Amino acid sequence: MVRFPAGKEIDMSATLIVGGQWGDEGKAKIVDFLMKDHDVVIRYQGGANAGHTVVTSQGRFAFHLIPSGVLYPHVKGVLGNGMVIDPFAFIDELHEIISMGIDVEDRIFISSSAQVVMPYHKLLDNLYESELKEKKIGSTGKGIGPAYTDKYSRRGLRFSCFLLDKDELFEEVKGRVEFTNRILSLFNTPPLSPEKIASEVVGIRDLISHFVVDTYELICSFREQKKRILLEGAQGTLLDIDHGTYPYVTSSNCTVGGALTGSGLVPSDITRAIGVFKSYVTRVGNGPFPTELKGEEGNVLRERGNEYGTTTGRPRRCGWFDLVAAKYSVMVNGLTEIALTKFDVLADYPTVKICKAYRLGDRILDRFPQNSIVLDKCEPVYEELPGWKMKELDVSSFESLPESAKNYLLRIEKELGVRISFISTGPEREKTIIRS
Repeated sequence: MVRFPAGKEIDMSATLIVGGQWGDEGKAKIVDFLMKDHDVVIRYQGGANAGHTVVTSQGRFAFHLIPSGVLYPHVKGVLGNGMVIDPFAFIDELHEIISMGIDVEDRIFISSSAQVVMPYHKLLDNLYESELKEKKIGSTGKGIGPAYTDKYSRRGLRFSCFLLDKDELFEEVKGRVEFTNRILSLFNTPPLSPEKIASEVVGIRDLISHFVVDTYELICSFREQKKRILLEGAQGTLLDIDHGTYPYVTSSNCTVGGALTGSGLVPSDITRAIGVFKSYVTRVGNGPFPTELKGEEGNVLRERGNEYGTTTGRPRRCGWFDLVAAKYSVMVNGLTEIALTKFDVLADYPTVKICKAYRLGDRILDRFPQNSIVLDKCEPVYEELPGWKMKELDVSSFESLPESAKNYLLRIEKELGVRISFISTGPEREKTIIRS
């Protein structure tokens, strides 16, 4: 990571939290755990296709759009310019956390440059997915891809539209729906009502506009106040639109580059980059997955880890830890630390496995291939290690772990060349081992 030159005073520091696998690594727990030492949390990409679960004494919170670090009353949460946000879903989520006792007044902000996910984006999402037939990506159907498509084709609506007067907003939305109806005609799909959708959007204008701000100004104020910022990513490195297993990826940059462009920070702001990895690997949707466990073995791991999507409820594909893919994530993001989650799920296995290389025909690969067709042909080369007991995981320090558990962690740490600073042994905040 880029750091300030020696002797230069740091005006603002930011910690990056990024998923190291195909998402669902438990990033929200790590964000929540570290948030007490930060002032601001910025979600920098993605939309309501994310599912971030946090468990506290106040209950179980399922975040999709609002940054999961806002459960601390001193923290301000920002939905960054790199996001695509469904305003109706935002309102539902806002009401949900308010009902659970979270005060949001002057604490949650939406970037005026973030893109609006419209109802027609969801319809297009499902239409595009159905056209792929057996080559489906596995989209959540939340309109994420079509919203990013409109962003880059310069036809999208930014959240600054909610600062227009109601008549102007009505006309802006009406025109977008009329354009979309021409696309829908190609699918022989009945047209949407421009007036109805425009009226629905105008109906939430006053509520949404209360949260919309110029985040460039906001970031400048954070810098002046020397605030400590935590950057919260959604999905994971292997789902990054550029660096992931394309085309079986999400529609945004989940990696460190996306954190910068999606928040408005500069490289020197990031002084710490923490990659979150599960102690095994999961994937939702289609695409190559070398260490996937099929049949009963995969079902057992899924049930032990309760591996079902927070957003969709879909069962996750499960497999052993993949060192080849993890090394790639470390390199792409310049990780300085690792947080390893769901370590308790592997307890009580007599032996556990780690993929140390891939076999491709008669070749052995120790590098992660970016070509999905090649990756899909790769077979894992495993190293088998002794397991450990569940009852022995009720510990508060690394030193107290069973020797076989420590050896598993140290093996991963040695191969990745990055320190494992946090080990999660359960969803609650207190079930986290911190290595000094």
